[in-house]
Order: sequence, then structure tokens, then C-alpha cells
Amino acid sequence: MKVQAPIFVIGLGRSGSSIFHQMFAEHPALAWLSELCDRFPTRPGVNRALMRLLDLPVLGRGLSRRYEPAECYTFWNHHCMGFRQPCRDLLASDVTELNKRQVPAAMAKLLTGRRRRLLYKITGWPRLGFLLELFPDARFIHVYRDGRAVANSLLAVDFWRGWHGPSQWRWGELPPVLQSEWERHGRSFVALAGIQWKLLMDATAEAAARIPAGQYMEVRYEEFVADPIARFREVVKFCGLEWSSRFEKRIASYRLETANSKWRDDLTEEQQKILQSVLAESLVRYGYS
Repeated sequence: MKVQAPIFVIGLGRSGSSIFHQMFAEHPALAWLSELCDRFPTRPGVNRALMRLLDLPVLGRGLSRRYEPAECYTFWNHHCMGFRQPCRDLLASDVTELNKRQVPAAMAKLLTGRRRRLLYKITGWPRLGFLLELFPDARFIHVYRDGRAVANSLLAVDFWRGWHGPSQWRWGELPPVLQSEWERHGRSFVALAGIQWKLLMDATAEAAARIPAGQYMEVRYEEFVADPIARFREVVKFCGLEWSSRFEKRIASYRLETANSKWRDDLTEEQQKILQSVLAESLVRYGYS
């Protein structure tokens, strides 16, 4: 079976892409990666067996609670070395002949007779050019969120590597203009978290500009939370999938909230001013006041 029009959900991390991905995985036509892919990276058939079991009436619902869709970078790195944590965005020019042979073949082994479309989520660098080179008919969905909420959330998780400074985080050295901005704010970690949002949002915009019309869409997290069914109707149509009452019932069972105002409660007035200053122009560009 060949991978046709795979669907890639991209986001910056802490942007709401995980819950969007989890809800989208409720669609019965989609195959997705679970923790089984990381546990058995050389045996994608194990995950394919899970996809088949999910379609069983009673057992399937129980398994869907036990196994959730995941990014599975161990699986990806096994079939595509360097995909997990590149120091810059991955481009079409980074794709090797080995990648072209291995990646589509591995992904095809995840599909089933009912679940013929692949769904996968990526955080961090968008990697759009790289993925488009491997899958020319792919669909890309960018889930983005207010940068102030994202920055505040990064400061509260133990895996944020900004505490080590730009020389040791995942995103490479800061461009001179961003390095100067960080220095101007006294190397504030609040400023650095905001700079990370800007850096990756700009990288995504640059990569998206090269995606053919009709293969890229954006989902604003706040609008998605306000009316997930309406937003998913647009997403399903964009992806060329069928809407079903079963899918609607499943996504209607989720309870969502933005929690976007937490940055005002969690940060001091001075830190809020720093974050607003760092993000001011970008917030306006992406529709936030």
C-alpha cells in the first residue's frame, strides 16, 4: 500500500497541537503513530495491528484510551536520521536518496485497509520542505497560539532548554537581530521564550510560502477551542475526508479551554512588559492584540 496525501499537523510546542492531533486521530479513516512505534521502531506492523484493533466495537474504544497518538521521534530517527532534533529547519535539499527509499516505505506499513490516510504531528521546526519532498501530495495543518501563552507555558515545563541559553538549546545560534534583542532585555528568560515563538513562527511562515496552494492551512488555537466541531468540519474538508456522526460524537466529548490568560497571573508586571515588547510586532502580524 502506498502513502497517499498524508496529513501533517505542525506546531511550536505548547501551542495546542497535541490536543488537536489527539482529537483528529478519532477519525476512522486515519492511521497514526502510537508509543508502539517507538518501542518497536523496526516493526511498524505492530502499530498497524493496533490500528486494526481500534476498529473493533468494544475492544477498540478501550485501546484508544490506552494508546494515544504520539510524535514517536525514536521511530522517525530510525528511518530518517537527524529528523528528531535538527539545529535548523529541514529543507527539501536535505532529503537524501536513502530518505526517499526508507521513509515512505516505513510509513506505508502503518496503514490498513480502512485507515488509508496517515496522520502525524510534528513540533518545533516545521520541516515542511523536507516532508513535501518526500510526500509531494501531503497536506499540512499549522496549529498556532498566542505567543504570550506559549512563552509562559515554556517557562513552566521541565523540558524547555532555554535555561541553558541559545548556545545549548535546540534552535541553533540566534540571528544577530534576535541576539541583540535578548541582550537588550538583560538576557531575560521570559524574553528568550518569546523569541523562540517568533523564531519558529517566522520559520513556519517562510516554509509555508513554498507549499503549493491547497496543501496548507492554518488553525488558530483559540478559534479551534471556541468551536471545535466547526473548525474540524473545515479541516476534514481540506483533507478530503468524509464527515461522520461517529467522528462528531467523539470530538464533542472533549472539554477544551484556552488558559491563554495565565501569563498575566504567572508573570510579574515587569516580565509582562518584556514579553509584550518582544512579541508586539509578531502578535499584530498573527492577529493578536
